[in-house]
Amino acid sequence: MIMPIGDDNSDRHSVPVINYLLIAANILVFVFFQGLGNNERFTYTYSTVPAEIATGQDVTTRDRIVQTTSGERFEIPGLQPTPFSVYLTLLTSMFMHGGIAHLFGNMLFLWVFGDNIENLLGRGRYLIFYLTCGIIASLAHVFMNTTGANALVASLGASGAISGVLGGYLLSFPRRSVRVIAFYTVLSVPAIVAVGIWFVMQIIGGFGTSTDGEGGVAYAAHIGGFIAGLILVKLFAVGRNPTALPRVPSATT
Repeated sequence: MIMPIGDDNSDRHSVPVINYLLIAANILVFVFFQGLGNNERFTYTYSTVPAEIATGQDVTTRDRIVQTTSGERFEIPGLQPTPFSVYLTLLTSMFMHGGIAHLFGNMLFLWVFGDNIENLLGRGRYLIFYLTCGIIASLAHVFMNTTGANALVASLGASGAISGVLGGYLLSFPRRSVRVIAFYTVLSVPAIVAVGIWFVMQIIGGFGTSTDGEGGVAYAAHIGGFIAGLILVKLFAVGRNPTALPRVPSATT
């Protein structure tokens, strides 16, 4: 497994304001609204539930007691009432995370790859591109989980939208140098290698996804978001010429 830590930003011509704001929004929601992951009732209120999206009907479930192998018992809240249309959870779930590691991994990928796509598309188009990819990713997850136990498992996270950013990045900058940590060593590899390996891992993970209803990684969302990014990035870039803008001096990140 490789972890990206930076890429070549020498041709970036604008400050990635939207990318910074997206990162800040995700962090603020996790800290202040999710209570660093402790406010589970908030999380289960605004996450995407496949059964709700498939039917358009809000679903609530009872709290349940779970016992660990060590004998410790704790309560897990059930699905909470959604105070507005359940379809809006396709948007709200995009700004919540299941834990600090989940948040850190997503924000690292967004930090490395998002600024280049914002520079390519422009701020307004980038925001719409990001949100569109995230919604399509969530719908892909819903499509794969409309029946069975996973239909009532809440999903959340920015991974689907960021997958769209990765898809757009791969198509737009396949040879761009990306610095990664691999086997405890920092290497520079082309984006097609760094992002390509990530996508292959999603395909492999998707084939091994459990359907026991206990949640896990939403590989369908990752794959759906990535494909959406591949398809949409050129459409969103129509008429854009970022190289005509004054360049903002920047080192690699």
